[in-house]
Amino acid sequence: MPKRILVVDVGGTNVKVHLSGEEESLKIPSGRLLTPRRMIAKVLSATRGRSWAFDAVTIGVPAPVVAGKVALEPANLGRGWTRFDFARAMGRPVRMVNDAAMQALGSYRGRGTMLFLGLGTGLGSSLVADGAVVPLELARLPYRQGELEDYLGERALRRLGKARWRERVSETLTVLRAAFIADEVVIGGGNARRLKSWPGWARPGSNALAMLGGERLWEERPRAPARGAIAPAGRSRALRSRRPRPRSGSSARRRPTD
Repeated sequence: MPKRILVVDVGGTNVKVHLSGEEESLKIPSGRLLTPRRMIAKVLSATRGRSWAFDAVTIGVPAPVVAGKVALEPANLGRGWTRFDFARAMGRPVRMVNDAAMQALGSYRGRGTMLFLGLGTGLGSSLVADGAVVPLELARLPYRQGELEDYLGERALRRLGKARWRERVSETLTVLRAAFIADEVVIGGGNARRLKSWPGWARPGSNALAMLGGERLWEERPRAPARGAIAPAGRSRALRSRRPRPRSGSSARRRPTD
């Protein structure tokens, strides 16, 4: 594991920057004109101003990340994220991750299955199962007369009002927890504070835990137990050394590889 990890959490309003071992985090203005090149330039300038030396970088972005690369351009930022070489620009090893997955990894308590939902401008989502974080795109899931984000995101809060929005959130949490067989649900994002009551299997998240998730991403080499999983979190060596045995019989099937 690298000794000093720089964690960059890219949001639509601010880019938050944290160095492992430091108490203070930095904030850099973001927005619809923020390209990856401008973001990197601002981050490097800020870290040089603090004399922060680092060995590796985690960058969380509000977009799907596949095989370590941004798969779709973020909706609320500038263009060019899918084509940019972040490791070359930073001059250090870089691991890219969806921002909700990064906060989910930081929120995980080390056992069981945890579903993370980020209630903000949109809807972020991720699942952590037995230490491996699996990014999700529940925002695009068809729901009622639109998509799930249309009923849980910021626009839904303004359209429905707080009372009806809370009902939608409560209803959806119960359904999603059952669908993913989750032991607990963590609710993050700026609108989580607008919830009045919490079921016993749910708890609030914290944006600060995204920085911890960025550090955890480097604890060991990511090994995907299922397609899309990107980061194990603190398994024992015994568990890491195990390999599933192939099933015997005619029912055993080989999974297709990418």
